[in-house]
Amino acid sequence: MTSYDISVIGLYVLDILGRPIADIPAGGGVAFIEDIRLTVAGTAGGTAVDAAKLGLKTRAAGAVGDDEKGYFVRDTLHRHGIDTATLQQHTGVPTSATILPIRPNGERPCLHRRGASDHFTIPASQLDQVLDAHYIHLGGTGLLAAFDGQPSWDLLAAAKKAGRTTSFDLIAAQPETLALVEPALPHIDFFIPSIEEAQALSGRCAPAEVAAFFLERGVGVCILTLGAEGSYIATADGTAIRIPAHDIAVIDTTGCGDAYSAGFLAGLKQGWDLESSGRLATAAAALVATGLGSDAGIVSLEQTIAAMRELPVKQLRHGVPV
Repeated sequence: MTSYDISVIGLYVLDILGRPIADIPAGGGVAFIEDIRLTVAGTAGGTAVDAAKLGLKTRAAGAVGDDEKGYFVRDTLHRHGIDTATLQQHTGVPTSATILPIRPNGERPCLHRRGASDHFTIPASQLDQVLDAHYIHLGGTGLLAAFDGQPSWDLLAAAKKAGRTTSFDLIAAQPETLALVEPALPHIDFFIPSIEEAQALSGRCAPAEVAAFFLERGVGVCILTLGAEGSYIATADGTAIRIPAHDIAVIDTTGCGDAYSAGFLAGLKQGWDLESSGRLATAAAALVATGLGSDAGIVSLEQTIAAMRELPVKQLRHGVPV
């Protein structure tokens, strides 16, 4: 028996978002916008907050600095009921942070300041605490300088040895990122990258071909998020599921992949099958896209289940969203 439903490990970031921003004023000019938000984000942070909102008892394992941004991250996690005993605070190091000027069409260019997440590791004294959860989700490979590579491979191997269910997402993937990921693949039950990240790693294009690349290398289930085209779920036994996106008015796509991960694992926690869990994940991502920031729109599991059932769905034609 574990103490937590999920331990979310990796990249914790403070996001500063504003919208809509079509252009930056020249010189010292001023432009007035509709909304500004601060959120806990990052491939781990965004997933942790959404998982907690979806009813999972959540533990955070990552790193922040001893600055005002770090205190905001920690306080926000506490407000969502997330355990921060394994969230490290590094002295003299800034908290990783991103400024996101959200365009009118929902696109999100990023201005990122690397910081404490590059110093994150899991000391041996904390490993049992970090693994004291049914689901072990590692998010942020690619921007975890001290943890990428062997430390992350060792964590996932230890999680599997302890009988945990593992899931994995990454960020800023380039072809060379495969060297950081490939040794971990046999220890990953649910691999949940975006199609763009997975294409960069695999060198393949079509979702089925991309998924096959990772399944051949030991992943249990490959789940590709396809943005406005929904998602694709594939298993080694030949199962392939195409889930359409919801037909919504997009405000901001920040954190949609993190919401998908949280929603999928929340579905599994309910005992649901892959397709039903994918549909809940799709609804969670859609809710986030209707607001500003990586946790926008999601209130609770019940509200997200209602959205899954009630939000309009894009029609599929020959397996491809219209």
